[in-house]
Amino acid sequence: MKNLFKALAAFQQEVPILHKDTSGYSYTYTDLPEILRTINPLLKKHGLGFTQPLNGNELKTILFHFESGESIDSSVVIPEDSMKGMNKYQSLGSGITYMRRYALSSILGLVTDKDMDASTIEDKLSRIDNLNDMNRLYKGLSKEQQDSFAKFFTKRKEELTEKIK
Repeated sequence: MKNLFKALAAFQQEVPILHKDTSGYSYTYTDLPEILRTINPLLKKHGLGFTQPLNGNELKTILFHFESGESIDSSVVIPEDSMKGMNKYQSLGSGITYMRRYALSSILGLVTDKDMDASTIEDKLSRIDNLNDMNRLYKGLSKEQQDSFAKFFTKRKEELTEKIK
């Protein structure tokens, strides 16, 4: 598993924070096409791929390393639930998409902007030890979060710049 985990760690260092920009069902989320647009080039770069076969109501997410053949997987049962205004096939399709999105996010360790509250951002900033990682974190925030935490970023940037001298 050494190759897979090394590639996954490198992927996680590069993948940006995903923005929850789609609304529906009284909450916001990052839709699956946006997740795929963001992750696919980085997965390829790091020799990773995934598949999500469906067997009945069980969705399996398999993350694999191209060269070594190493893989990890996770399975989740899609609940048979009916949603208001949808027939059973529409509800199933919605459930599959929902679970694909969250299972993929989980196995890859993806983070969305709404998952990051003030203490999370400040904690991440305090642990960042180079300007590239700090800039990556900053770019991954929403405009509102960037505005709210500008002084923390400025202070940390000064600390890191001083450390380099």
